[in-house]
Amino acid sequence: MAQTIEEEGGRIPGLPETSIASSLPQHLADPGGMRSRLDKHGIQFGINYIGEVLGNPSGGIKQSAHYSGLLEVTVEADMEKMIGWKGLTFFTNGYWIHGSSISVSNIGTLRPVSFIEALPSTRLFELYLDQKLFDDKVSIRFGQLAADAEFLLSDGAGAFLNGTWGWPTIAAEDLPGSGPAYPLATPGVRLGLYPNDQTTLLVALYNGDPAPPCGAVFAQICNKHGLDFEFNGPPLLFVEGAYKYHQGAGQLPGTIKLGGWNHFGNFEMLRDPNRIVNGNYGLYAILDQMIYRMPGEGDPKGISVFGRVIGAPSNRNLVDLYWEAGITFFGILPSRPDDILGIGFGYVGISSDEAARQREEGEQITSNYGAGVEVAYTAEIVPGWYLQPDFQYFWNPGGRVADPDDPTKAIPNGSVIGLRTTINY
Repeated sequence: MAQTIEEEGGRIPGLPETSIASSLPQHLADPGGMRSRLDKHGIQFGINYIGEVLGNPSGGIKQSAHYSGLLEVTVEADMEKMIGWKGLTFFTNGYWIHGSSISVSNIGTLRPVSFIEALPSTRLFELYLDQKLFDDKVSIRFGQLAADAEFLLSDGAGAFLNGTWGWPTIAAEDLPGSGPAYPLATPGVRLGLYPNDQTTLLVALYNGDPAPPCGAVFAQICNKHGLDFEFNGPPLLFVEGAYKYHQGAGQLPGTIKLGGWNHFGNFEMLRDPNRIVNGNYGLYAILDQMIYRMPGEGDPKGISVFGRVIGAPSNRNLVDLYWEAGITFFGILPSRPDDILGIGFGYVGISSDEAARQREEGEQITSNYGAGVEVAYTAEIVPGWYLQPDFQYFWNPGGRVADPDDPTKAIPNGSVIGLRTTINY
């Protein structure tokens, strides 16, 4: 049997940092020497696949199982190697999205069960140039951008499958077209300032609607392949500052982030649709904090907690409050040093103005909140290949809305179990 790259003690130039290719024979890890040749010209590529089976044994609208899959292809080019332009990087990625959504068909939740759920399509996602200046202390990025690639991120929340841990429900519900986030990017420019290893300031301006005038429900249909480079929408401004502390050896590291967004478009008032107001905004705070650190060198492993809280005006938004909290256990089993266990709880508060509007219109079921808990385990089979068994439970799916089969009752609380596999090549 041919030795793997890892067993040979070598590394293929151009291989992603974590790739199953490191556990494959040379002819499979670098077929025809293609990766090595491209790397000489500054080009790296990655092929990643996520496949999952999710089913709800109880609650929701109905019970059944669904398969979803996401194939991603990424290309990154160092333009200094290619054409001698120092500090310039090109990046693009695209998706083949397939399968069906358990969130829409079975649960009816505002908190998507999986972050890869989207309408089946083949689409471009991000496409940009990134210029670094002043010894990498300044970065200017422009092109087709996604806000969820850099803003509103929590390290601890990355252990889960539910979509709200990435791009939170409040942003997806309150911003036109669900905002510049998976699976829809939009033209924009981002300025990053990195004065030292502890401090980061990000400022970005995006086209405020990735698929006008379709709205959140039909945005993916209108911009089916991600090739509608919309420039005529009102701008969306994001600002976020981050500070890392206790980063030294043996310390308990943490990160705090403060930020917000402002959309410069026009929005209807919930209780008076004839009244239009200019602008919409949200403010947020994020904390990641290690509370126990395993002895040893290298990347810190142990137990960490995380939390996010986000607020938005009640008079023009379906969701006016979102918060989450959780705990992760990373590498605490000596026999499984790269496995992660995550337990998290999220809350989606339906605005009081929306609840009042529903009562005024005589709806039998009025909304108040939605919530959910998730327990996810990430098992590394080999570097670049992971299995994730998952359990989720939803209270008031959809924020407490009427059951399609019985409008006098709300959709019942529901549970979801599933298994995901992720392969990075």
